[in-house]
Amino acid sequence: MKNNFSNNTKKVLMVFLVCFIGLISYITYFEFVVGPKIVNDDHNRRLWVKRNEVLRGTIYDKNMKPLTKSERVNSEFQKREYTGGDMFAHALGYVNIKYGITGLEKKYDEQLMHTDVKDTLLNFLKTKGKVENKVGHNLKTTLSYNVQKKAYDLLGNRKGAVVALNPKTGDIIAMVSKPSFDPNRLDEIWADINKDKSIPLLNRATAGLYPPGSTFKAVTAVSALENIPNVRNKGFEDNGSLELGGGYTLHNFAGEALGSTNFQQAFVHSSNVIFGGLGVELGNSKLKETAEKFYFNKNIPMDGVIGEKSRFPTLKSYEKGNMAQTAIGQGSVLASPMQMAVVTATIANNGTMMKPRIVNEILDSKGKTINKIEPVSNGDVISSNSAQTVKEYMREVVKTGTGRNASVEGIEVCGKTGTADHAGTEKGEAPHSWFIGFAPYNDPKVAVAVIVEKGGQGGLQSANIAGQVIQESLRN
Repeated sequence: MKNNFSNNTKKVLMVFLVCFIGLISYITYFEFVVGPKIVNDDHNRRLWVKRNEVLRGTIYDKNMKPLTKSERVNSEFQKREYTGGDMFAHALGYVNIKYGITGLEKKYDEQLMHTDVKDTLLNFLKTKGKVENKVGHNLKTTLSYNVQKKAYDLLGNRKGAVVALNPKTGDIIAMVSKPSFDPNRLDEIWADINKDKSIPLLNRATAGLYPPGSTFKAVTAVSALENIPNVRNKGFEDNGSLELGGGYTLHNFAGEALGSTNFQQAFVHSSNVIFGGLGVELGNSKLKETAEKFYFNKNIPMDGVIGEKSRFPTLKSYEKGNMAQTAIGQGSVLASPMQMAVVTATIANNGTMMKPRIVNEILDSKGKTINKIEPVSNGDVISSNSAQTVKEYMREVVKTGTGRNASVEGIEVCGKTGTADHAGTEKGEAPHSWFIGFAPYNDPKVAVAVIVEKGGQGGLQSANIAGQVIQESLRN
């Protein structure tokens, strides 16, 4: 009997011990894992009340034009106004007590809500204990209001995106996505924009993935230059079609046939036949290796911006048709406008890829620089010789080839057009219109990527937009 009592006591104590350990474990987990998440949750009302102690700092364009304004509504809340409305929605993100914090606002939230302790103390002493408004730090971005507006206006009511970069620094000069939304009216429009099938909340510039079409031939050209001996001087025959076996034939756009030609002219006139053949000659592994040097299948290192990975497939050795398709930017190749802008900027910068960045300086509330964000290199992606050759070819595209609509008087513009088939093309929908380019040729200051969804031939709508964005960028 005594042994039974002792055993039962031990069992009860064991149960209590297990419960105690479980309780302590839960409290510890809650304190260190769940608790901080709740405290820092964008929708935590107490956090918003606490945040209101500091008036949120201003975001400026590169010329110190204010893109945001903040004012106190009451002791608990403040109102954030976006002076550019729809135009900068995807570039800046938004702050809203109901819908949280996104984009650049979220990335630099700590700085925008941060005040200098020394300044706060000095103000306190100067005002003899009277508490003055605390104001957060400000951001000076790399964005140009004028270039952003030009790109936004040029896209009009069409779906698409425009990205403009400084090839030497990685500065994001403009980043437009359409359709957009007004971050000042989120409470009114939230239900509608979430139901909208055109997905206005999607930043097409960084997260929209499209077949890049012939703009990808810039990558294929680099791969050929670095992997096929003497390809620059090689002769080619373009009869307008390329038989790839299995009943599959690759054709040029509009049935064009170049006849006997060379590598440069194949690029300038965007020969699918020759570049498809180069894709087969290179093989999947070599072309994929080059694409991944440009950060396909990887996250491009960027500051203040988050994007989707662009995609380049892994193919079997017998998939000749797919190899040819990928070499002309079709098949299962997908790229964002930011990705193609980075490709262009890297070529313009002689093979060195600069990290895209959207913030240049952090300033205190009086405009004094606290922190200057210096340009950062993502490395030498391709050889300077390969880059120089493709630059020459891209210049000729705008001079005499498919990209003449991007030309700007008095400026040597370089570029590559793209007319990209997509899922709806077989149903009779127009292809996507692409253009990538940079200028000036001798001293590149801006690189652009433009896509107009279902915009037709790349040498028309997108090239025209790109030329005007380049011109505006060189003015600012």
